[in-house]
Amino acid sequence: MKKFILLGIFIFSVLISKAQCAMCRATLENNVSQGNPGIAAGINFGILYLLVTPYLAIACLFLFWWRSSKRTLHNEQHNSMA
Repeated sequence: MKKFILLGIFIFSVLISKAQCAMCRATLENNVSQGNPGIAAGINFGILYLLVTPYLAIACLFLFWWRSSKRTLHNEQHNSMA
């Protein structure tokens, strides 16, 4: 039952986001056709910023995990030789 509720919420949220996307697209097309490409460039930059941020955060977490495990392995090897 919980799966169906979560699926319904997911589908509903996707429908809402598509509606917002259409509104943004119409606004941007209107501004570009009137000779104002600045707003469209700002929206595109914002989209790229929102796209890159989660990947950058995951990459930083992976880097910290990798360095930590590398140090732990190095310390274990050093302690076993002593």
